[in-house]
Amino acid sequence: MYHLPDQHDKIAVVTGSNSGTGKEAARRLAGAGATVILAVRTLAKGDDARLEILRQYPEARLEVRHLDVADLSSVRAFAETLLAEKRPLDLLVNNAGVMAPPERLVSVDGFELQFATNFLGPFALTLRLLPLLRAANQGRVATMSSSAAAFGTIRYRDLQRERHYVPYLAYAQSKLADLLFAQHLARLANQRRWNLMSNAAHPGFTRTNLLTAGASLGRGRQRPAWLTNAMFLASQGVEPGTEPLLYAATSPEALSGAYYGPGRLFGLVGPTTLVRVPRSARHDDDGARLWHVAEELTGVALADA
Repeated sequence: MYHLPDQHDKIAVVTGSNSGTGKEAARRLAGAGATVILAVRTLAKGDDARLEILRQYPEARLEVRHLDVADLSSVRAFAETLLAEKRPLDLLVNNAGVMAPPERLVSVDGFELQFATNFLGPFALTLRLLPLLRAANQGRVATMSSSAAAFGTIRYRDLQRERHYVPYLAYAQSKLADLLFAQHLARLANQRRWNLMSNAAHPGFTRTNLLTAGASLGRGRQRPAWLTNAMFLASQGVEPGTEPLLYAATSPEALSGAYYGPGRLFGLVGPTTLVRVPRSARHDDDGARLWHVAEELTGVALADA
């Protein structure tokens, strides 16, 4: 098991922290001493997660804040509140996500829901919080990608999958976008000599609510048969599945621009290791191109940070 270094006097924001890997990341960070802001879409679920963590760590410092990463106005409001408080932010964990709704859905801003939730929202949130991250001794941004990124393609002519929606291909695109974003932010931080680390992780095949209610968004639809069967072949619980993200977020040995994931059975399970990025994420120009597109779509630019 990965043991987090001491996190006292640090402030962390964890998105999607009411369940799954987000809640586990918040729990472990709080247990190591960090002040953790649970950024959640449903406050009642965030409160439940807070109480659960407090039962294990009664002295934990936890704050529950509303954030819907699929809604750019919610992202703006959340960031503006933190900016007004002027507390340096040591860690942003971009964890919230949605996986493979069977039908094409759109966010309130009109974007395909997976692209909005998994990529555009975290992109806008990170840029808006950059002043606080740069004000910390060494700010970090850890972004959750997926092994599905290896099968992803950024379809610039149909980013919102309006012409042809295939649930898992749209998911793979959004997770490839996360990886490209994390790497390009690392390059920018290096070029501009910011004291900021950006990296990415994936959880392998981890049993979370993305594999249960996630694919149907809680609408009661059954999982595909292949997914139900595969869960019992090579999968792991939330605790080990969160460790690559926690390693990326906190380890003194973690590298900016790196990608971490499980090290056994083709990256499905096992202890954290440095992962070779897929071929589709190895070209710097691809990250720069996607970054500029994301600025145009979200209306949030690096110059605003």
